[in-house]
Amino acid sequence: MRVSASILVALLVVLAGCSALDGSSNATDTPETTAPTDEMQTTAAQTTQTTTDGGDQSGGLADPEEDVLGWEDGYWYNESITVDRSDGLNDTELDRVVSRSMARVEQVRGLEFESRVPVEIISREEYREQVQSGNTTTADRLHQNVKWEAMLMVDESTDAIAVQNRNSAGGVGGYYSPSEEQIVIISDSETPEMDEITLSQELFHGLQDQRFDISSFDQSTQELHNARDGIIEGDGNLVDQRYQERCESNWDCLMPQQQQGGGGSSDIHLGLYQVSFQPYSDGVLFVQQLYERGGWDAVNAVYQNPPASTEQTIHPDRYPDETPSYPTVEDRSNDDWQVLGLEDANDYASFGEAGLYVMFWYPSYQTTQATGQLTDVVIPYQNHLNYDGQQLNQTDPFNYDHPITDGWAGDRLVPYVTDDSASTNETGYVWQTEWDSESDASEFADAYRDLLDHHDAQAVSDRANTYLIDDGAAYGDAYHVVQQGTSVVIVNAPTVDDLSGVRSGAGTTNASVVAA
Repeated sequence: MRVSASILVALLVVLAGCSALDGSSNATDTPETTAPTDEMQTTAAQTTQTTTDGGDQSGGLADPEEDVLGWEDGYWYNESITVDRSDGLNDTELDRVVSRSMARVEQVRGLEFESRVPVEIISREEYREQVQSGNTTTADRLHQNVKWEAMLMVDESTDAIAVQNRNSAGGVGGYYSPSEEQIVIISDSETPEMDEITLSQELFHGLQDQRFDISSFDQSTQELHNARDGIIEGDGNLVDQRYQERCESNWDCLMPQQQQGGGGSSDIHLGLYQVSFQPYSDGVLFVQQLYERGGWDAVNAVYQNPPASTEQTIHPDRYPDETPSYPTVEDRSNDDWQVLGLEDANDYASFGEAGLYVMFWYPSYQTTQATGQLTDVVIPYQNHLNYDGQQLNQTDPFNYDHPITDGWAGDRLVPYVTDDSASTNETGYVWQTEWDSESDASEFADAYRDLLDHHDAQAVSDRANTYLIDDGAAYGDAYHVVQQGTSVVIVNAPTVDDLSGVRSGAGTTNASVVAA
């Protein structure tokens, strides 16, 4: 999936007092054939009937007798094509663009397509309607609400799925559908336009699926999704960068004739967005380091053993040896509460090091945005920004590493509901995190209490390790936080008395028994 870092820059960097991205890239590549002359490039930019030059001026290019790298369906990667962009691309023109782009992806990445990938261009509005028209069960809605409420990012009065849909509708430039084996490019203009850089990444995702069967990867939790995307999107974004470098030097590429803005960044929930964006940032550096050590063969080998955690892509030296240890959360609820079951999906969640990092960083962003003054709450605001001088690093723009979350070993959150939860949206959860050491666990527990304090939680005087946020506040609930060794267990419920219903021992005078 192609997402835009420019949206994040607009929302993050301006407040931090830094300059915006300049569109340059740090990625390197092998020399290409002769670039188009200035006269050719000017003509292409000024006319509607455009011949996009592939960077080779040697005349006609003969087709090979069999399919070879850098040639697809009659077009070489450096061959010129003619399209009329006045009313978008017709089917014939789209086929030309796709064929040459497939050849270019092969040339950049050194992998051959096994078959052609269909491509469709739709408007931003059409995509928004598709996203919003999806069916959501009550259990799915409750599950997502509990997840993001636990992260203190979406309060219980807000539909978390609607928030995620707005993020997707506003921030996605294109996607590859493994189930349909099809690519969709999303255009922000009234006349659907092609963004060849977006096309290149989505074509590469199709190539990944053909060669590495990425649709079979287990991405059943937020953490596993981000971890696997460390190789999927990291590789895709590196190909994207190298493709764009050639567009800026050797190749004339089809780009939108108006600025692609992502459909309205004001709709973006930056906390949720930044959790999902981690593999697009850290994944590129992860893959680039693999390439520098062993070329594309080293990168290809990772698909047989994809990253098991975001820890492995935040800290590439920990791949593949340092694997997560996910806790088993024993059900110790009473008859009023039960685990929220889902059809064909896990009944638990996991956020990983990347998710926990954003949870602790997000209040700094919220407060900075609200006050207009750079404000640090738990993780400092600017800790999230990777600077190269006065600009964000083009390869890895955002940092997800901090001592509070370094040391994560595993986490599992289990949502709980009552018979009335569907109508009241009153839920609970048990969230157990595992850490490499007791000091790591203590640091996390202290930081989580600081986070509760930021939301005006008050310690309950007669209940050990128990805190209460006023019912009228955004996250008005009871919380129980206890550490035992390298484990930290957080129990949440609507009231202090409900805590022991969700987890026996929580919120009582002998509350230490809550730990697993």
